[in-house]
Amino acid sequence: MKRETSGSIMFDHNHDGIDRRGFLKCMAWTGTGALCVVEGGVLKSFALNDPAAKKAKGQLSFVQISDSHMGFNKPANPDVIATLKTAVDKINALPVTPEFMLHTGDISHLSKAEEFDNVDQILKAAQPQEVFFVPGEHDVLEDDGKPYRERYGKNTVGDGWYSFDKNGVHFIGLVNVLNLKAGGLGSLGTEQLEWMEKDVKHLSHSTPIIVFAHIPLWTIYPDWGWGTSDSAQALTYLKKFGSVTVLNGHIHQTMQKVEGNVAFHTACSTAFPQPKPGTAASPGPMKVPAEQLRSLLGITDVHIAHGKHALAVTDSTLE
Repeated sequence: MKRETSGSIMFDHNHDGIDRRGFLKCMAWTGTGALCVVEGGVLKSFALNDPAAKKAKGQLSFVQISDSHMGFNKPANPDVIATLKTAVDKINALPVTPEFMLHTGDISHLSKAEEFDNVDQILKAAQPQEVFFVPGEHDVLEDDGKPYRERYGKNTVGDGWYSFDKNGVHFIGLVNVLNLKAGGLGSLGTEQLEWMEKDVKHLSHSTPIIVFAHIPLWTIYPDWGWGTSDSAQALTYLKKFGSVTVLNGHIHQTMQKVEGNVAFHTACSTAFPQPKPGTAASPGPMKVPAEQLRSLLGITDVHIAHGKHALAVTDSTLE
């Protein structure tokens, strides 16, 4: 991978040779196993074996996993139990033990109790025992998501949204998989948006904000429903903050975009890959040669260094 700079934004030429430049906006399909640090609006990247990457370790560390799709057993991955267990092994081998874990949805494939049970049991082996969840559309197939909320949403508001604070960082878990719009676009809805506006109103401008939801809060590919119809309204409430990061799943591949004060990042699945936007007739499980599968699945490790508004995001594969 060749790295170049343009003005205050650093961008990459990925293995596909496509140059995706931007100034105050940048977007890239990122390779796994790269460490990205956002500091003062500048995106820097390191190889995982680069000694300089160690300096990115901050005062708060957590890990994101997504789209475990427990219960899925099609050719794209006939053993999602094994790949989720590998993800847990990967988490336990991290050089810094995460304080907690975020799961950004599609925990299950068909919202069945035994699927949720399997995930809960597997995650018990992870070193961070505290896990925060938001639902994916596959988790709310039964009774408008009531089984999901009974299990994971006991201290949430409305249909399962909530916020919490860790080490001076404010986290906001949103639900955008109910009342999907045309083409499958996510939706937050008026009630959740009003709650979010009130939730952040009292916070200092210097408070780092991390938002996590299942469907991306930026429009990646609307024809496939890869975006949230009313996310622009939600983002207006975050304009006053110096550091905002948005973590999503749903699209089963890592993509990044930096726009103003907001860094967007989508995570790989632990279950199966999906095609890049527009490269197939529709989204869905993508079968690859068995020896390539784990190189397209992965986890995301995040470190925050206080006082510098620095964010280090490490995507590592299950390979």
